[in-house]
Order: sequence, then C-alpha cells, then structure tokens
Amino acid sequence: MMEDEQRPKQAIDLETLSVAELQHRIEALKADIEACEAELKRKASHLDSANSLFGNMD
Repeated sequence: MMEDEQRPKQAIDLETLSVAELQHRIEALKADIEACEAELKRKASHLDSANSLFGNMD
C-alpha cells in the first residue's frame, strides 16, 4: 500500500462546495472506483492463475 493511502483523508465539508464542485468530485470519485474495480479484477485474475499453478494462495 502506498504511504499516502495509509494516511486518513481529511474530511471535506460538502456544504462549502458549489454544485459544479460537487459534480466534479462525484465524477472524480467514480473514476477512482472504476480504477479500483479494474485493479481488483487484475489482482483476482493473477491470484486465480497462481492458485491453479500452486494451489490455494488465499
């Protein structure tokens, strides 16, 4: 895990954001979720490959 991912994210007061800022934040969060899902699929595929070669690695 990267160091900056280990630090807790500072809470953002959503009330202070404009509609455009909220929309931008939502789009950025959706992009992060998509990247996480893609990485999860990639890692699951690698784990499946390792499990078929070496047995259960969970």
